[in-house]
Amino acid sequence: MRKIKNAFMTLPIQHKTILLIGLLMLVSFTFYVSVLRYVFGIYDRQIYEKSSQVLNMSSVGIENQLREITNLSFKVMSDEPLQQYLLQLEKAETGYEKNSVRKKITNRLVAYAGSEKYVYSMIFIDNDKNIMAAGNREGVSEAMQNELVVLGEKHSGANAWYTGGDRQARLLSVRQVKSFIGGAFTLDKLGTLVIRVRLDRIVQDQMQHPAEDSQLLITDGKEVIYPTEPSVSEAEIESELKRIQPYGIATFEQGRNFVARAHSSYTDWVYLYMTPFDQMFKQVQFVKQLVTVIFIVIFLAALVFGFRFSRSITQPIAHLIKKMRNIEKGDLDKLEEAALGDIPSSPQNEVGLLHRTFKMMLQRIRELIDENYAKQLVIRETELKALQAQINPHFLYNTLESINWLAKVQKQRQISEMVEALGFLLRSSVNMSEKWITLERELDIVRSYVTIQRTRFEERLDFDMEIAPEVGTARIPKLTLQPLVENAIHYALEPSIDPCRIRIRARAEGDKVIIEVEDDGPGMTAEFLQQLQEGQIQTRGQGIGLSNIQERIRLTFGDEGTMVMSSSPGSGTVVSISIPWIREDDDDVQSDARR
Repeated sequence: MRKIKNAFMTLPIQHKTILLIGLLMLVSFTFYVSVLRYVFGIYDRQIYEKSSQVLNMSSVGIENQLREITNLSFKVMSDEPLQQYLLQLEKAETGYEKNSVRKKITNRLVAYAGSEKYVYSMIFIDNDKNIMAAGNREGVSEAMQNELVVLGEKHSGANAWYTGGDRQARLLSVRQVKSFIGGAFTLDKLGTLVIRVRLDRIVQDQMQHPAEDSQLLITDGKEVIYPTEPSVSEAEIESELKRIQPYGIATFEQGRNFVARAHSSYTDWVYLYMTPFDQMFKQVQFVKQLVTVIFIVIFLAALVFGFRFSRSITQPIAHLIKKMRNIEKGDLDKLEEAALGDIPSSPQNEVGLLHRTFKMMLQRIRELIDENYAKQLVIRETELKALQAQINPHFLYNTLESINWLAKVQKQRQISEMVEALGFLLRSSVNMSEKWITLERELDIVRSYVTIQRTRFEERLDFDMEIAPEVGTARIPKLTLQPLVENAIHYALEPSIDPCRIRIRARAEGDKVIIEVEDDGPGMTAEFLQQLQEGQIQTRGQGIGLSNIQERIRLTFGDEGTMVMSSSPGSGTVVSISIPWIREDDDDVQSDARR
């Protein structure tokens, strides 16, 4: 086998192509004979493949929607406002207080259930057996409520499926709600959340190209979950579940059916896809004719185009190899001579593009050699300038500490605060070992900068922040906000003699952190704003330009990070940054973002 493999690998491409075409014809002929011989065996397999494909795609779609329902119940259970209402309900003493809180809980349930296509109603049963419902709660008797509460307690906070509902909502999602404080579960039971699921609508939407008169049946082994009125009896279903093979022909009262079976590892349900057997028989003749036509077409096409196809590949490649060998015999000094002339226009196929790319490669190599030489000179010069510009930061810090001490001795509180803020700002800026810091630390840098600027502008600088507590530990690239505040002072505060308000807002939206820097300055025109974002306008300060900040966000987060700047004359300016929420203890996500 090794000798045969080596001999094949050393053959020219033209010979390989002809050999592969010959093998293809042999395989095609063998395939054709096999189809004619085992056509009836293929018949059952083809029906099963079609049925199992529909069944698998449909079952996966149904289970995905059930997972969405599970996620919805968890989302409702862990909803912070709802948790607060439930805790208030537990602590309420008067009937008025309890009714008021129950109304808030109901409104919260309505907010979730109203936008869900597959939710018939959403019910919450508190510890006093009181019911708060969003939608229709008919069909949930008192006895069923007790069963649902017991089922929720049995699963202790996990989602459980209850299949004893009515015709409108046969399937119910049950979850015991526990107190969720500070991001951790406690053992305090707050009640039971019940979601009545429109399983019939889920099945109708997720059925993938069902065959004519086919039927999907879902059972948990004890009772039929879908449909509510099955066309087969329980004994027939039980007999089908005992079948060893996952598919076969079953005889029911309604006639013979081809039945494909699939088991769900998520819900432990069994899906049965039943298709009338006699209606599928006509496909056998179609398959036989299709195979015959395909074989004849492949055979004729291979005879006509095989030889021409191989020559169309090998001849241009041989010509290109000849050119490459001419370059191989020379040295790098001959690249310029070999690359002379215009780039030829070639046919837009793989071989033509290969010729064109080879010609462009020769020209590019010469350009890269010259460009690399120039870059090396620039790098040397930059390194020299960097060495010349170095200073000892500790000397600067010690000097600032001396000034701060002297100011405190002289009881110059404002000078002391300004020096301390400057020292903190310099340490944060010079220390480049940390490229990522928390939002809280970034805001400390901004506060130090604002402290310094307030000494200059006094009451004209009105600065405040609205920061959501949960995003304080979010990780962001260092020195992202300070340059934005600096630009706001330069463009909004300095040109005017009136007070200027600068505000920083931060909040969470899903898995995103939204940070906004807003000022009520004179604003900018659309043309000036575009030039500023593109880096065409020289900034008044010596800090980081907006285009640089935007580029850092793009390089760090890719398409997930954006910076949008909006402004108009007389209405101020807003810079909005949207980045993924990387928490302080999320090392894996942080490492991915850094890469």
